[in-house]
Amino acid sequence: MSRPPYSAHEILVGPARGRPELWRLPVGVVLIVGLSFFLGGLMNAALQVVAPGLAASLEQDGAVGGTPAALLILLGGFIVLTVATAAAVRLLHRRSLGSVLGPQRALIRDFLATAKGLALLLVVLWVLVPYDTGAPLEPNLAPGPWLMLLPLSLIAVLIQTSAEEIVFRGYLQQQLAARFSSPFVWMLVPSALFAVGHYLPVEAGDNAVYIVVWAGLFGVLMADLTARAGNLGPAIAVHFANNVSSLLIVSLPDMLDGLSLYTIDVDIATRDALVTIMPIDFVTMILMWLVARIAIRA
Repeated sequence: MSRPPYSAHEILVGPARGRPELWRLPVGVVLIVGLSFFLGGLMNAALQVVAPGLAASLEQDGAVGGTPAALLILLGGFIVLTVATAAAVRLLHRRSLGSVLGPQRALIRDFLATAKGLALLLVVLWVLVPYDTGAPLEPNLAPGPWLMLLPLSLIAVLIQTSAEEIVFRGYLQQQLAARFSSPFVWMLVPSALFAVGHYLPVEAGDNAVYIVVWAGLFGVLMADLTARAGNLGPAIAVHFANNVSSLLIVSLPDMLDGLSLYTIDVDIATRDALVTIMPIDFVTMILMWLVARIAIRA
């Protein structure tokens, strides 16, 4: 007899049942947001004192993350979100951050297994599969500096993606699942909030809604992986691989392109982007999810 597909989710939800009162969740969200802003402000103030020139260059000509230093600081700054979440789960739920991530050995095992499969997938997609996005790749960072920065870049992307997974597929999903057994609640509510955070009407125009749909579906698929694995390892690995591809390999110009090897000059607000890049992004996301499912044997 096969086990229910989400039976491993109990590994994460069990600790959340210790203090499951519903009022604690919105208070926790407010605490996470407030503490993140506070810690982020402290980091910015420290940067102004230690390196005022660098602080002034973090946003130039409206482009955020347009230099290697600026993007490293931006991505690395997500550590405050992880710290704030750790504080919230400790103060409000008497839980450790480790209980949100899942058992350490399983977390590392599933992360590495998923990452290996995704690395192979990305090589196939970038090297072997011919497709036309309607615009040529333009060199961005020279290969030498890109390789020298790569270890720091990977760490920064891991910090950023882990922080988002800890909040959405960790804290929010687990505390909702502690009160509501239906996946429609603990999958869809965090995914909807995640999607709203990706609403970019200024940058994407009418296409912003499609980015929201993409992010919402991504959230649902990551929730599925987390519930099947009983840890955040696979979701972090998929999120990490996706952002490595879009931030370190090929990015859009003037949009978090400070660490990318190439850029592709496509305006995401146009119909061309809708019929070229977005279908590729949706297909790639589904393939990543399938690879992760295979990697964790779920």
